[in-house]
Amino acid sequence: LDGVMFNKDITHPRMRRIIKNPRVVLLDCPLEYKKGESQTSVEITKDTDWEKLLQQEEDEMKKVCDDIIKVKPDVVITEKGVSDLAQHFLLKANISVIRRIRKTDNNRIARVTGASICNRTEELTEAAVGSKCGLFQVKKIGDEYFTFMTQCEDPKACSVILRGASRDVLNEMERNLQDAFGVARNITLEPRMLPGGGATEMALAARLKEKAKAIPGTKQFAYKAVAEALEVIPRSLAHNCGADVVRVMTDLRARHAAPGGTNWGIDGNKGVVADVKSLGIMDTFAVKQQTLRTSLEAAAMLLRIDDIISGISKKQRGGGGGGGMPTGEEETFGDARDG
Repeated sequence: LDGVMFNKDITHPRMRRIIKNPRVVLLDCPLEYKKGESQTSVEITKDTDWEKLLQQEEDEMKKVCDDIIKVKPDVVITEKGVSDLAQHFLLKANISVIRRIRKTDNNRIARVTGASICNRTEELTEAAVGSKCGLFQVKKIGDEYFTFMTQCEDPKACSVILRGASRDVLNEMERNLQDAFGVARNITLEPRMLPGGGATEMALAARLKEKAKAIPGTKQFAYKAVAEALEVIPRSLAHNCGADVVRVMTDLRARHAAPGGTNWGIDGNKGVVADVKSLGIMDTFAVKQQTLRTSLEAAAMLLRIDDIISGISKKQRGGGGGGGMPTGEEETFGDARDG
């Protein structure tokens, strides 16, 4: 949409549901009479005093509504409640009202209409009124009413409407859309791309194996272990698309061992080794960087843990009996094990 949509209806059925080029006022204050914060007792001796109390409430509400009507809006949207009295005064002025809108929705409306959110009606000025919205419309979709604010000029926010056959389909579509937004954001922040289809992991594994050969002693096994772990990604891809895993992995290793073979990966549709760069199968650099960083940190953390994850009780360890299994009566976890 070239604007926003939110799940709210107007507060009174006689208010206008379609307004072209509306003047919009956004509020963050209640349009109802303020109640005392602590319990208040009022003693009335005459019936006229009761009428005066009600009149005071009405005068207060009228003053608030007059502050709003002064800037001549067509739509008033507030995050708090609206009393029946306020609805009456605003309806007489031909103003549509929407109440109890979420803070996030209110911020989005401010971005598309050019309005400013006011905390007090006394502070309302002409500059706080939004006039960039082209059409205000309340529609019924299914059993619920939705308000559309569309045809906005130069909107800084928008709504994406998803339609699906069932709630599960809609949830899946929403997850996919969120993933797509995340990819678009990553590319905007970090434009660099890497070959996908397991090509990057395979290239790293091949270089690590070459490096391991040049390192003497047991240190080379760490390089080989990381290389083997990286090969899990292309192996899983080959397995998922129904290819012959052994043949595909052997072919991939041979191609990456040769010079200039860094772009060879797995085509998930055909289950064969292909030049993924020419097929347009690419991964974002930011995701690959974070994946490798997280996996190496997790592996290092597990290697640092010493004698913490244990399945034997202190008695058995102290008795010199070795690593026998504990009996059912002995406590092997929780506070009792820790002394």
